[in-house]
Amino acid sequence: MTSTTHARPARPWPVRLWRGRPDDAPWVRPAFLGLLLATAALYLWNLSASGYANSFYSAAVQAGGESWKAFFFGSLDAANAITVDKPPAALWPMALSVRLFGLGSWQILVPEVLMGVATVAVLYAAVRRRFGAGAGLIAGAVLALTPVAALMFRFNNPDALLALLMTVAVYCVLRALERGGTKWLVGAGVAFGFAFLAKTLQAFLILPPLALVYVVCAPGGLGRRIGRLALAGLAMVVSAGWWVALVELWPASSRPYVGGSQNNSFLELTFGYNGLGRLNGDETGSVGGGARGGGAPGGAEFAGGELPTGAGMPGGGGRGGGWGETGIGRMFNDAVGGQISWLLPAALILLVAGLLVTRRAARTDTARAAFLVWGGSLLMTLAVFSFMAGIFHEYYTVALAPYIAALVGMGAGVLWEERTRFAASAALAVSVAATAAWSWVLLGRTPDWLPWLRWAVLVAGVVAALGLLLAGRVDRRIGLGVAGLGLAAGLAGPFAYTLATVDAGHQGSIVTAGPAGGAMGGRGPGGGGRMAAADGQGGRNGQFPGGAMPGGQGGQAGQGPGGGTGMMPGGQGQGMPGGTPPQGTQDGQGAQDGQGAQDGQGRRDGGLEGFGPGGGGAGGLLNGASVGSRARAALLDGADDYTWAAAAIGAQNAASYQLATEKPVMAIGGFNGSDPSPTLAQFKQYVAQGEIHYFIGGGGGGGTGPGGGTSSEISTWVTATFEQVTLDGSTFYDLTRKK
Repeated sequence: MTSTTHARPARPWPVRLWRGRPDDAPWVRPAFLGLLLATAALYLWNLSASGYANSFYSAAVQAGGESWKAFFFGSLDAANAITVDKPPAALWPMALSVRLFGLGSWQILVPEVLMGVATVAVLYAAVRRRFGAGAGLIAGAVLALTPVAALMFRFNNPDALLALLMTVAVYCVLRALERGGTKWLVGAGVAFGFAFLAKTLQAFLILPPLALVYVVCAPGGLGRRIGRLALAGLAMVVSAGWWVALVELWPASSRPYVGGSQNNSFLELTFGYNGLGRLNGDETGSVGGGARGGGAPGGAEFAGGELPTGAGMPGGGGRGGGWGETGIGRMFNDAVGGQISWLLPAALILLVAGLLVTRRAARTDTARAAFLVWGGSLLMTLAVFSFMAGIFHEYYTVALAPYIAALVGMGAGVLWEERTRFAASAALAVSVAATAAWSWVLLGRTPDWLPWLRWAVLVAGVVAALGLLLAGRVDRRIGLGVAGLGLAAGLAGPFAYTLATVDAGHQGSIVTAGPAGGAMGGRGPGGGGRMAAADGQGGRNGQFPGGAMPGGQGGQAGQGPGGGTGMMPGGQGQGMPGGTPPQGTQDGQGAQDGQGAQDGQGRRDGGLEGFGPGGGGAGGLLNGASVGSRARAALLDGADDYTWAAAAIGAQNAASYQLATEKPVMAIGGFNGSDPSPTLAQFKQYVAQGEIHYFIGGGGGGGTGPGGGTSSEISTWVTATFEQVTLDGSTFYDLTRKK
């Protein structure tokens, strides 16, 4: 008699999707899917309120949707005059969406939302694999509810893709640490390579701790570990280097100028403006910031007016110059704290606790390796962000969010399992109490916004901390209730900030999360699209410290660029190129929502006060212009007969008109107006050949380097040579009609 064994029939895929692994508890997969759906719903809420978000990148996305050449290079316009100041990988998903579904806010921003959901999923998988589903869910929820994550996964800057790829890279390294295999380590190398193509050298910040942990903790002999690491390095070089090599070898005459560089070189951009310059503040071509006394690095000028010492860009003064005070407290200060630091104290406490719990484990123990990988990534990035003297914006801190979330989930999971030991329950209690106390401080920085919440968080946190001290001595259900209360107390503050973030639109180059006034302390342009304080007071949400404006000879506190002499490139005694300020302004005062502002008031939408878009006025350095119907009609009239419908100084100004018309608009000087492209001779040749129809007055302009002079030369020549016309408050010069 023979016995026959029958294999279990395969479950239908809907059942597998809902049920998950056969050995999972029934709640695990539904909870995970619920987390992803809730994250997607949260990030999609009110998404279109941000419009084109950062018009600088949206213009490049529009160009990539029209031209494959622009897609490849990351050009700002479909005629390929100049590129953005980053590699193009972060633009590619958005450009493909626009190519498939047309130009629009959702088409640009939904890919960013999907990156956020994917990051939560990868983080859950990484934490759950070693520490259980509960820890994975906590990590995913912490990430999803981090205010700066909710901001940047709904925005079109490169940071969303960078955060996703960094999380993927860490996941691959953790998988490689399990068995010492090569394929996962090579996968990490590929993730790092494409992360470089999103935001250059920032992708490599966590390479040293990850490589060190692998060499020390991976299975196998030392030689094999080093050999696998070398293969991963080769994969990284290939996955990033193919694009770099093509750009550097491509004849410069047949490709766009590399934006952000002074010598039309991507390598110069990588190691200069986007590399060492970010660390030491010596950023040629930058406007504002820097480490030299609070002004622009190297004395950046707005073609005639140097940024005032200590009143430059965000956080003027201090050791960080115009980009804020540097030092170990930077992540906790008034400007940055509410963006990222809610659970940072808990993450550091739980990192130490996790390493202590696993201190006697074997060399290859994967739990300890996970704490070292996530903790090393957090500490390395934290150190660089805290002490970098160059350009630093609050939203950069989204890079920290996955690391903090992972450590909170892992640490909570490990200590909960060890809760019968008083030291473990005490560590849990301390982390909850510290989080509640720090949330009380952060919420106190916006005393008029939900004033009851800070006290509710503090009381709940203290009660939960006291209960956790007894978690190992009470019924498990009671312990779970206390732990749930502690988790709720820890997440209440960031959740409220996140709700405020998704409920508002965010536009411009510098944006922040949370309620209005939630990021204080002399922050410069930004404010997440919220109104700047009136009368030059404060230093919140879009204002310079003290209300001072850069270079404003004659510009009083809170006044916009005008009333000064040649402050903007080509200025002829007025604040704007061509000598005409936007309609509706007086003496260079800022414009608010297109109306003339009194008493030096600023305007909305995250632009510099007086630099932001007025109603039909010129675009700003950090935000775009509001394009009126007459201006749009003029640019569209006969646009197909020209290579560029118009040219404007600075990318934000050009981007607004390009997005309004979907026709190429040349950004003279790139983002800052400081890149030496095109030269005056090249511009004259374009005009002589009938390739540009209009020159648009206004815009951002001028930094260090030769480009500021180039922009000024072009503006001066245009204003002296061609007829001027005012449309919807903007000054245009018809380059087909001389005076």
